[in-house]
Amino acid sequence: MATEEEKQTVFDVEAANMLTKELRDVFASGKTRSYEWRISQLKSMIKMCDEHEEDIVDALHQDLSKPKLESIVFEITMLKNSCTLAIKELKQWMMPEKAKTSLLTFPSSAEIVPEPLGVVLIISAWNYPFLLSLDPLVGAIAAGDAMVLKPSEFSPATSSLLAKLLPEYLDISSIKVVEGAVSETSALLEQKWDKIFYTGNGIVGRIVMAAAAKHLTPVVLELGGKSPVVVDSGIDLQIATRRIIAGKWGCNNGQACISPDYIITTKDCADKLVDSLKKELETFYGKNPLESKDLSRIVNSKHFSRLTKLLDEDKVSRKIVYGGERDEANLKISPTILVDVPCDSLIMKEEIFGPLLPILIVSKIEDSFDMINSGTKPLAAYLFTNNKKLKEQFVVSVSAGGVVINDIAMHVIILL
Repeated sequence: MATEEEKQTVFDVEAANMLTKELRDVFASGKTRSYEWRISQLKSMIKMCDEHEEDIVDALHQDLSKPKLESIVFEITMLKNSCTLAIKELKQWMMPEKAKTSLLTFPSSAEIVPEPLGVVLIISAWNYPFLLSLDPLVGAIAAGDAMVLKPSEFSPATSSLLAKLLPEYLDISSIKVVEGAVSETSALLEQKWDKIFYTGNGIVGRIVMAAAAKHLTPVVLELGGKSPVVVDSGIDLQIATRRIIAGKWGCNNGQACISPDYIITTKDCADKLVDSLKKELETFYGKNPLESKDLSRIVNSKHFSRLTKLLDEDKVSRKIVYGGERDEANLKISPTILVDVPCDSLIMKEEIFGPLLPILIVSKIEDSFDMINSGTKPLAAYLFTNNKKLKEQFVVSVSAGGVVINDIAMHVIILL
């Protein structure tokens, strides 16, 4: 039987309803609409990052064994950059935009006035639990909304830290944090929101969209996918492989939505590519990568088992040419390369989201375009080539959320 204290801390549909009503009252008061309120919240977020950098790094290490440099560069600094940009552009974003009128309405004038949507829900992901929780918050604050942040339960240390820090630095009447798992998220999704922002996988994305559809709520779904890397012959393999390694294993050990999911190359290039990857991986992570402090761990035992299942499939296990070592106690899997993996294998049917990297072989590099387009649209697609015509063909032929030539994940940095 639950104690009185436990009963009071239960977050159910009724509690969610009270929370959203409170936020609607605050939003209706006009408090979040002012330029001064928005700027103060954005500046306070930067202050929070500066004053609690070590706490944030420590929480990320607890959740993912994330290296300090990676945490500072890809989580803290990127968030501060978002805040700085919003502070710089906010007056312009809030300014009405003049719209043309016709002779039929002369001498009228018209303008497009930006306005906040209202009360928004942000459901975050576990792989970059600090950045992906607070980056959407920056947009919601800049827009003048009231909001609820639901951090991922798979990154409990970061979730707990956010629940502690946000009320200390941000306006607690307009910005709420709800911790929890499926039941808490379900209770939140029962409510009517003015916008929902979800970062995660397609399975939960469908649940979010179905819940939003009941109220015709606009939704932003930031989902992953099988992001391919096409490697042409005649390139500087050392540079290419270093960039692939940084984008694959250097980004949370492959647990990133834009990290390379598989490579496509030709038979004459495959062996040289594998040799280069092996050599450079040893430079990055040493001869025993499971002991490297620069390699993040798998987030939890569930995902460790999922990745192990992909590796242990009969038609895949024979294709491992490098790595494959596992440390279940510490939830670590070493960088793993597989060659000539069958297209009908499990590893090619779902997003890997981990340190496994299959290499597929085609007769000619142009065949990779059809192979990519035959699957679901990837979040990112990468090409390494010196062939100008091939670059143009790739950009025109391959449909993806973002396309990068001769590098990995650089488009995200440019956007920030």
